[in-house]
Amino acid sequence: MTPPIRLTQFSHGGGCGCKIAPNVLEKILAGTPFASHVAAAFPDLLVGIEHGDDAAVYKLNERQAVVATTDFFMPIVDDPFDFGRIAATNALSDVYAMGGKPLFALAIVGMPVDKLAPEVIREILAGGEAVAKAAGIPIAGGHSIDAPEPIYGLVAIGVVDPARVKKNSGGQAGDVLILGKPLGVGIYSAALKKGALDAAGYAAMIAATTQLNTPGAELADLDGVHAMTDVTGFGLLGHSLELARGAGLVAHLDFGRLPLLPNVPELAQAGHTTGASTRNWASYGDEVELAGKLATASADWQRAILSDPQTSGGLLVSCAVESVDAVLALFARHGFAEATVVGRLETGEAKAVVTA
Repeated sequence: MTPPIRLTQFSHGGGCGCKIAPNVLEKILAGTPFASHVAAAFPDLLVGIEHGDDAAVYKLNERQAVVATTDFFMPIVDDPFDFGRIAATNALSDVYAMGGKPLFALAIVGMPVDKLAPEVIREILAGGEAVAKAAGIPIAGGHSIDAPEPIYGLVAIGVVDPARVKKNSGGQAGDVLILGKPLGVGIYSAALKKGALDAAGYAAMIAATTQLNTPGAELADLDGVHAMTDVTGFGLLGHSLELARGAGLVAHLDFGRLPLLPNVPELAQAGHTTGASTRNWASYGDEVELAGKLATASADWQRAILSDPQTSGGLLVSCAVESVDAVLALFARHGFAEATVVGRLETGEAKAVVTA
């Protein structure tokens, strides 16, 4: 009997773990004409690539700006419908992270059509359409190619009030950092590939990665919210460093307060970590200070969690102390029960400091 085809067997990486490592991407983009001149040439481009924000934002008038982003990757799971849902949720997250509301999307489809049956590909697209329906938007078109690895994602277009755009560089000294979803998706995906993730773990993974980051649009309306991003392929540390660099501040994280998916510490200690986590740490580890027992060799699994690539991860919000209760209450109203205060921004040279 021929064994069933697994989507992940065709991909050399999965989900947001496919991202080019931060230091490699920086070298690629360094000195490109659009990196240095685009802002001056287009004054209505409110957000470009200057700080690695989640989406581009272009001002149309005093009340409206377009939010545009694209996100796609190879399978992180074998179920085609779940793969489509995860990829679509992840793509729409970038609009929410800017404080915007999605309007419509276009599909990005690359499939090994000689290896995957049409009904499998159709299920991937159906998963994406289910998420778009939940977000209240259409997938209005797209583009497809024959590719050696399955690739799916969206171009997502949204709208935001120009005065309410939330960049990742707006944090202020004294701000509290709040994370909307639990960590550990990359560790789960590594365990899944090795057959070490049980049914309960898989269900938790799907629940987290298909939960739309809808609080973003309302968080943008809170005056005390100064910056936002979503935690994806660069891990919590990488995206915290983006906040720190953008604001010129120190991001202090409390490892003991991090929300984690069930059994993530045990899986990490058993060696179920990703190559992307290692690449992430190699890219930015010299900008990170690990305090106390986190600085010891025995803390490898904690470092793996901190740099674990999150596919369709949670919003990371930088807000004033007096706005913490309002932010947590808003998360709760949207069903994000594990939204948690994980750290703060303080004055000092831009870096991340993690305490146990």
